[in-house]
Amino acid sequence: MSHNTLRSAVRGRVLLPGDAEFEAARTPWNLSVDQPVAAVVHVENADDMAAVVRYARDAGLSVTAQPNGHGASGDTAGAILVRTRLLDRVEVDPVRRRARVGAGATWGEVQAAAAPHGLTGLAGSSPVVSVVGYTLGGGLSWFGRAYGWAADSVRAFDIVDADGRGARVTAESDPELFWGLCGGGGDFALVTAMEFDLHPAAALFGGTIAWPAAHTEAVRDAFLDITGQAPPELTVWLNRLRLPQLPPMITIAAAYLGDPARGRELLRRLDTIDGKLGDTRRELSPAEVGAIVPEPTDPAPGLVRTELLTALDDTAAEILLDTSIDPLFGIQLRHLGGALAEPTRGAVPAFAESYSLALQAVGSDPDTVAAAHATQKRIVSDLGARVTGRKPYTVLSPGDSLADVFDTGTLDRLRTLKRTRDPHGVFRANFPIPH
Repeated sequence: MSHNTLRSAVRGRVLLPGDAEFEAARTPWNLSVDQPVAAVVHVENADDMAAVVRYARDAGLSVTAQPNGHGASGDTAGAILVRTRLLDRVEVDPVRRRARVGAGATWGEVQAAAAPHGLTGLAGSSPVVSVVGYTLGGGLSWFGRAYGWAADSVRAFDIVDADGRGARVTAESDPELFWGLCGGGGDFALVTAMEFDLHPAAALFGGTIAWPAAHTEAVRDAFLDITGQAPPELTVWLNRLRLPQLPPMITIAAAYLGDPARGRELLRRLDTIDGKLGDTRRELSPAEVGAIVPEPTDPAPGLVRTELLTALDDTAAEILLDTSIDPLFGIQLRHLGGALAEPTRGAVPAFAESYSLALQAVGSDPDTVAAAHATQKRIVSDLGARVTGRKPYTVLSPGDSLADVFDTGTLDRLRTLKRTRDPHGVFRANFPIPH
């Protein structure tokens, strides 16, 4: 079957190797990941997605879907890359507290639509990340300690199955597929749209405070004190940063879903630490969730390794905050717990670990990549048994696998679902279900 058949089957643009825009179109958000694909299709609607699936099935190819390419692993050889960014419709029903979004909608678009009604989705820290892809991997939100994983708020998926047929999947209509899509990744179907619950958000208080690295010990002690008694509505991150043209810094980022005065009171210990370089904390709209932490909104060559920690004792704090981390630019500790540790109704596991740890670098030249990986490996080794080896799907990086996420029983159940619903391997998620 020729690629001309693919072009004639869809309304959207089809790009092939050699086309002027092909290289840019196949490139994921993380520029350090090479993403080889057979073709790129900018689909315009769900019918286009179904047509691509039928073409791939008949041609013996696979299909992978990305709006922008966040979370890409590079495991795409021979796949048709479906870009879903044009499916960006967002509908909010404030009475039912529910949103319906297309496969290409971003969290910034959802938050902007929900906030005027005093509602929020379980958005991550970046407004440019897609809602559907994030949720298929579980979805770790600023508000997850209060409301759990984003996947646990899903009510329905509109999908295209491995035969190219459309269906609506709910916990009642297809409980096993619904279970797998709620945190098990996108390896079973193409999701064209999703409906999920929104949550009350009358007010939000948050932002970032920065200090020179000399204040690290005081900031660490405050972080441990605050997280040790934080209510579920409060989430706090600790960041050690070494950024170009700036002095080494230690920062605290926080989000409190509730009365701003109460949020400021819960963080009052931070006001006793002198020497602030900046403090952006203020009352926010849920539409401004991206303002809590100034994360990049443009693609970059990221080299991030994420692990989960059971505790941040003195030894762990020294390893992470006092020793050299060159060539990493940052270490981030996120407080977990709360509803994130509670059983879920989907495939996404509950995680009882207290903190997530992200070891962050940028760069694409081989020497930098090798040095960053070596430093990440050394830090994890030095932390020993404090690192559990488990990690959420939503933070997987190239080199990780689903065995890092799911226990044996859950992984076997996901394998069975894959064999049953996609026996010929038409779909390929960023991190596919292993055979």
